[in-house]
Amino acid sequence: MTRSTMCCSLSQVSGGNQLTVWQRWVRHPKKVWLRRVLFQVHLWSGIALGIYILMMSVTGSVLVYSNELYRAATPEPIISRGPGARLTDVQLAEAAVHLYPGYRVGRITRARNLDQAVDVLLLRGDEIKHRQFDPRSGSDVGDSVPIGIWLVSRLLDLHDNLFAGPTGRKLNGGGALAVLAVAITGLAIWWPGINKWRRSLTLYRGAGWKRFVWHSHSMIGFWSFGFILVFGVSGAYLSIPQPLQNLADWLEPPTTANAGLRIGDRVIYWLAFLHFGRINGVGIPCGGPGFCDQTTKAIWALFGLVPAVMFVTGAIMWWNRVLRPRLARGQGATARIQRSI
Repeated sequence: MTRSTMCCSLSQVSGGNQLTVWQRWVRHPKKVWLRRVLFQVHLWSGIALGIYILMMSVTGSVLVYSNELYRAATPEPIISRGPGARLTDVQLAEAAVHLYPGYRVGRITRARNLDQAVDVLLLRGDEIKHRQFDPRSGSDVGDSVPIGIWLVSRLLDLHDNLFAGPTGRKLNGGGALAVLAVAITGLAIWWPGINKWRRSLTLYRGAGWKRFVWHSHSMIGFWSFGFILVFGVSGAYLSIPQPLQNLADWLEPPTTANAGLRIGDRVIYWLAFLHFGRINGVGIPCGGPGFCDQTTKAIWALFGLVPAVMFVTGAIMWWNRVLRPRLARGQGATARIQRSI
């Protein structure tokens, strides 16, 4: 090697050693220690939150259509066709207590159509019954809360409060922030380098199924990042609204002149609509029920399932890269021990 060639090689090595962390991240991110740290954070936080993410993703997508589900689950009203005068509230209460000994009547609710079955709330200690009674005969005609309505309400309570009331809602706020952390670290480790980034935007033919799962996880995560960001931020606000409200008040203190007109108020207003995809009636982009509204809901429901897809594909990759090799090594060690005995 000539002296000039050797000097040139040394200068290239020296120049390579002088690359900043940002330059190495742009060119060869897998060699940067910070990316390795973020990868571990993303991996283990995704595993720890996996079932929670799956549950919130599926229930959230279903509840985009909560109004439609409630309408579908609401039966036709029961109308009394019998002869005679309608019973008074006192007479209905007596009939209800006679049919359900030990209970007391907590509330009687009549519909606008006075011939429609009357809702009666019955109480006994911690037990509650919602029953319907014929307004003329006083006979029990069924549960005033159909099973479909009950199921949708329970699904809503699971998604909003984890069946734990205010405590569950606060936990949901922390869960939303954790999902944001998973998404942000995922976006950071998605970057494959300046020469390969375009390949991470699409799927390509010829890849084996393991490679296909990896590329699917990477591509879907990138294209859905904006939706996941909206779901996470809005979910955190809806669960623990006060910190964001305090921030809005600090940035732009409320006065009588700017009531309802502050930028923070508009952001918070849109967060609530964007979380559920219920932008019908606010003028952007839909002006009322119809094709546009249903299309928007379909898009929200589809992207609402993305966290579930990310969990499933991530779990498959974890199995292929971590669990299965460990199990194989363990089985191999067991086989060697047995042979040696």
